[in-house]
Amino acid sequence: MAQEGNIGREVAIARHLQDGQEFDLSIRKLIAFGEKLFTARWTIQEGAGRPLSKGTGAALSDLTDPLVFPRNFNRLSGPDTNSCAGCHNLPRVGGGGDIVGNVFVLGQRFDFATFDGNETLLTKGALDELGNEVTLQSIADSRKTIGMFGSGYIEMLARQITADLEMICAATPPESSRPLVSKGISFGTIIHNADGTWDTSQCQGLPAPSMKTEGANQPSMAIRPFHQAGNGISLRQFTNNAFNQHHGIQSEERFGGDVDADGDGVVNELTRADVTAVTLFQATLPVPGRVIARDPVVRAAVANGERKFGEIGCASCHVPSLALDKRGWVYTEPNPYNPSGNLRLSDGVPPVSVDLTSDQLPLPRLKPSHGVMHVPAYTDFKLHDITSGPGDPNRELLDMNQPAGSAGFFAGNSKFITRKLWGIANQHPFGHHGLYTTMREAVLAHHGEAEASGTAFRSLPKYDQDSVIEFLKSLQILPATARSLCVDENGKDTDCPPGIQP
Repeated sequence: MAQEGNIGREVAIARHLQDGQEFDLSIRKLIAFGEKLFTARWTIQEGAGRPLSKGTGAALSDLTDPLVFPRNFNRLSGPDTNSCAGCHNLPRVGGGGDIVGNVFVLGQRFDFATFDGNETLLTKGALDELGNEVTLQSIADSRKTIGMFGSGYIEMLARQITADLEMICAATPPESSRPLVSKGISFGTIIHNADGTWDTSQCQGLPAPSMKTEGANQPSMAIRPFHQAGNGISLRQFTNNAFNQHHGIQSEERFGGDVDADGDGVVNELTRADVTAVTLFQATLPVPGRVIARDPVVRAAVANGERKFGEIGCASCHVPSLALDKRGWVYTEPNPYNPSGNLRLSDGVPPVSVDLTSDQLPLPRLKPSHGVMHVPAYTDFKLHDITSGPGDPNRELLDMNQPAGSAGFFAGNSKFITRKLWGIANQHPFGHHGLYTTMREAVLAHHGEAEASGTAFRSLPKYDQDSVIEFLKSLQILPATARSLCVDENGKDTDCPPGIQP
C-alpha cells in the first residue's frame, strides 16, 4: 500500500538501497536493482540536475547564473539526458547509441554552453581556459556511445594487465630497464634511472596519467579500458562520472553523505549500495557473440574474412582473444585501482563479488577451460595513433588525458584505445566519433600505426575485402533469447561452424 507521503511524487526510484543492503540482497536482486537505476528516467524531485555544479563536479564559474529552467539541460555541457538507457540502447539496453546519442567529452567543464561572444567569464559558456572563444567543433570532443556488453570481463583483464605491469616496474632496479609485456602484449620498456627516478619515454600504448611519475614514485601503469581515449579505470569510476555529468545525480562516495554539493536541495542522491548495484548490472551484461547465417555462401565468406583479418595484420592490435586466468572471472567491487572519489579497498567496506561464469546471470557466458578463460574481445588495450597526421579529421582538438587548459590539452588527441570488435556490427554508427555509417569506412580510415594493415586491406581482391566485412558483420550483441555464443540470422542457437571461433 502506498504511503500518503508518496502521493503525487514523481520519481523514478521511490526507494534507494541503503548502504549495507548490497551484502544482504542476492546477486540477482542486486543486479535487477542496478538495471532499474540504469533505465531510470530521473526527475528534479530526486536530485536530477545540478544547479550550482559543472559536470566535472566543480562549482560553476558563475554561481549567480544557476542551471535551473530553462538552463537545466544542455546538449553540449550537460546535463544532457534523463537516463543511461537514453544513449546506451542499441541493439538493446546496455548497448551503444545512435549518432544522436553522442557524448560531448570535455564539454562538461563549461557551466552552460552558449557561444555568446558577450560573455567574459572563463568556462562559463563561450570562453575556454585561455580566454579564447569556443566553437561547436572546439568546445568538446564528440564521441560515439559504445556498448557495455561484456564489460565485466574487460575490467578484469585490465586489472590483471595493470598488476603485471606494476610488478615488472617493482622488479626493475635502478640503473636498469625491462620490457613491459603482459598476456603477450608489449607496452614498450620501462627505464629505472640510477638516481631512482623513472623514464617512461619508451613505454607504448599507455595514457599519460598512467605514466605520470614524480621523483622516485613508480608510475601507476594503470590500464584504463573505459572511454575511447583510455581515460576510465573502472566501471564504477565511469558510473560516478556519468551520473553527475549527464543526469546531475551525485553519489555519496564522490560528493559526501548528507551533502548538497550541486545546490538542488536533495542530498544522498545515489548511495554507495546504489553505485555498486548499477556497476554490477553493467559488469554482468552478457558477452557479445557471433551471428552466423545458415547460407553456406555467407558462411564461407565469414570464414575467409576471418582468415584474411589475421593475414593482413589486423589481429596484431585487434587481438582475437586474451587469456583471463587466476580466477579473474570472479568480478569484485571495488576495483583495487580506483582513483579517489570512488569506493576503494582502503575505505574498509567489504568487497562484493560475482562469478561471471554463472548461468544465473544473463546468457550467454564465457566459461574457463583448464583454469583459463579466453575473452574474444578483439583488442590489445593499447592506445594507437591510426590517423594520417595533423590534418586528419579523425584527430580530436582536445586531449582528455592532459590537464584542462594546459598546452597538452589544447594540442589535441590522435590516440585511441583499440576498439573492441565484439558486438561492433549492430551498434551503428562507427568510428570513435560515430561519423561512419559503415564498418568499411572505418577500416579504410586506418593509417598511422595501422598503415601496413590498412594498405594490405586496400590491396586485397574484392571478394577478400568483402569477406573481411562479412566477418565483422558476424560480431554482434546477441538477442536476449540467445543461450549460446553463436546464433543464426533468425536468432536461433547454433553451433559455430568449423573455422569460426566464438
